[in-house]
Amino acid sequence: MDRLGPFVLLAGVIGIPGALVIIVLALGYYSPWAIVGAAAVGAVLSIPASHLVARYIKRNDPEWDARREKPKKPAPEERPEVI
Repeated sequence: MDRLGPFVLLAGVIGIPGALVIIVLALGYYSPWAIVGAAAVGAVLSIPASHLVARYIKRNDPEWDARREKPKKPAPEERPEVI
């Protein structure tokens, strides 16, 4: 993964399992197996989901050069002046 991937993965690993655990509890399943199962399924689903979200962000960023996995450098006239 690139530098964006771990941050998106961190958000996904926290958010997706948490949402699934809340759904399981709201449906009335209070057993430890249901809670652990929902958390495990959410953790497994968060890995491909974070990869897709990172690809979507990079694809829609006009400053990103996907061929080199590095941001494009701005043209000299677009660079801010350093005093």
